[in-house]
Amino acid sequence: MISLLTGEVAYKSIDHIIVDVGGVGYRLHIPLSTYYALPDDGTVRLHVHTHVREDAIHLFGFFTDDEKAMFLLLITISGVGPKLALNILSHIPTAALRTALAEGDAKRLATLPGIGKKTAERLILELREKVVRTAGAPPGAARAGDGKGENAPMEDILSALTNLGYKEGLARKVLETLEISPGAGLEEILKGALKVLAK
Repeated sequence: MISLLTGEVAYKSIDHIIVDVGGVGYRLHIPLSTYYALPDDGTVRLHVHTHVREDAIHLFGFFTDDEKAMFLLLITISGVGPKLALNILSHIPTAALRTALAEGDAKRLATLPGIGKKTAERLILELREKVVRTAGAPPGAARAGDGKGENAPMEDILSALTNLGYKEGLARKVLETLEISPGAGLEEILKGALKVLAK
């Protein structure tokens, strides 16, 4: 199972790249986000998912591990195969995708090519909690002012935002200026911060 490749760029196009590793050329399907991040020549290092089918073995390459992680999440959804998952990643940054999923923004997701209203709703239904959980802020995990330290909940949310791909300085600034209602939970505060960051 190939999970990482480092080699020379032998060929690069908008949907795939051929990497020469010790004289062997590996063809990897890539999203546009990876295409724009890769050089036209020289050495590259790609995170790889090996997709095995009865009739073929396909390699999918990603510039960042975050892209690969989101790809793997997407293909767990019924009706979302590798091709559609790549298409999604080609048209929305992973941070923005996580925000849309966490906020339940079906309208935003439905604007992506190949994603209709029903698929958007299914993505939210099946991935929303996973996205929030992997960001470090599970729904209802704690309450602001719950006696665990005044700054602990905000640090948890800051960690969640940085895990979603936002810069720490920007996320901290948003949290400092965010209007928070008394007794607001982590999920509510996180959603409020995401709405500000998404503007």
